[in-house]
Amino acid sequence: MANKIKIATTSLAGCFGCHMSFLDIDERIIQLAELVEFDRSPLTDIEHCGPCDVGLIEGGVCNSENVHTLREFRKQCKILVAVGACAINGGLPAMRNFIPLEECLAEAYLDGIGVENPQIPNDVELPLLLDKVRPIHEVVKIDYYLPGCPPSADVFWAFLTDLLAGREPKLDYGLVHYD
Repeated sequence: MANKIKIATTSLAGCFGCHMSFLDIDERIIQLAELVEFDRSPLTDIEHCGPCDVGLIEGGVCNSENVHTLREFRKQCKILVAVGACAINGGLPAMRNFIPLEECLAEAYLDGIGVENPQIPNDVELPLLLDKVRPIHEVVKIDYYLPGCPPSADVFWAFLTDLLAGREPKLDYGLVHYD
């Protein structure tokens, strides 16, 4: 495996849809596995990212744990890729950015329908929420962006095969159009 490139993935504040789309490359995953070694990913049971060639990150940054994970990936990965709308611009989780955090917490935990034990969770085990959901490029340097919600399996395939072939990844309009 010494000559294989190593790929790691993680999900921050998002729905895990980008990972599902990545897995939709179906049988091409066998071809990919012949060329790469997977570090942290949905295909492994590895919890922490080790030194990698490529890191694929989906989801926005909404809490202190996301910031830590993202910074660790940046340190470990030679190439870092923002995957999907949440990573690129905050996506759906960023809809809370238009409402103060305190109001969001009150609606969810104090005033919401069906709240039986009204209290805002406050445990040292819980990551500290940020005031706003941020795209990942506001926290670390990003090398490439794979747009979409989620990007299609063909986008992942085109990007990775270009990268593996030593070509500058290029996503044709037909892969990333939004109509």
